[in-house]
Amino acid sequence: MSEARAAIEKLKIELNGLGVTDTDEVGDGATLSVWIGLVVRFRDGFFRWQEGAVKRRHLGTDPVGCAIRVARRHAELQADIPPWWEELSRELRGDSAQDYP
Repeated sequence: MSEARAAIEKLKIELNGLGVTDTDEVGDGATLSVWIGLVVRFRDGFFRWQEGAVKRRHLGTDPVGCAIRVARRHAELQADIPPWWEELSRELRGDSAQDYP
């Protein structure tokens, strides 16, 4: 198992423990889709995530700290869906996803 895949697995377990259970591995072993438009990657020893067009970096290699920050942002996004989400959801899922974040 590669370092990136192991880090993503640990992150996924931590996110599940924090109640974020809808995560999906993208397939490259280093990327985890947390919510439409919220994606976490492990690269160069750091967790990085992208939310829409905004890129962020967790300043550590620990999956626990990253999971806490990502879970917090996940909850914020679900409570107050950002304007970019509607356009992205239509592009990725089609019109049937309009009412479902």
